[in-house]
Amino acid sequence: MDGDLAVFPLWLQGRARRVAERLIGPLGALGISPNSLTLLGLGLNLVTAAVVGGGQYRLGAALLLVSAIFDMFDGALARATGRQTRFGAFLDSVLDRYSEAAILGGLIYVSLQHHQLATVVLAYAVAIGSLLISYTRARAEGLGLDAKVGIAPRPERIVILAIGLAINQTTIVAALVVLAVLTHVTALQRIYHVWRQLRDDGHAAEPAAAPQ
Repeated sequence: MDGDLAVFPLWLQGRARRVAERLIGPLGALGISPNSLTLLGLGLNLVTAAVVGGGQYRLGAALLLVSAIFDMFDGALARATGRQTRFGAFLDSVLDRYSEAAILGGLIYVSLQHHQLATVVLAYAVAIGSLLISYTRARAEGLGLDAKVGIAPRPERIVILAIGLAINQTTIVAALVVLAVLTHVTALQRIYHVWRQLRDDGHAAEPAAAPQ
């Protein structure tokens, strides 16, 4: 199970990164830092969450895609200007989790207002699955292992949710069903991938310290 199983194939991901680097390069000459774009992306995601929470789903879908561009541009700017830092990568990952939680929280809020319990439960399931995707990778990397695998990393999840928001309530529910399945499948893929690495190295049964 590797990156080729993602909804967006590796060649498309690589091409998107190269295009983003060409587009964002001029910002480096203006002195704009990658972390500034990361914070701007968080701000846009919080606005998106408020819009979704207000029931303006189509506008929320458009803003979600715009926010996703900023999420991609901070990394592109860091690579294009040679300003990649460990803290920048850490900050980007943490704020991505805040952004995703805020948007799903907005959807849960508006669904509660309209007594749409199924949507609330599905959005909660997606939130848990998304957090597990992040946690499994972080925990694996804490063990010195790789866990960049899975069918639904964040870009795919954003596109699926945006499509659901852009049409109607039925497609929102359908998108959440798909995401609820894919997020937990992705987390399970990462668990299996880590287990396989440890098994191949003969360390699967070694005791480990509890996570802090």
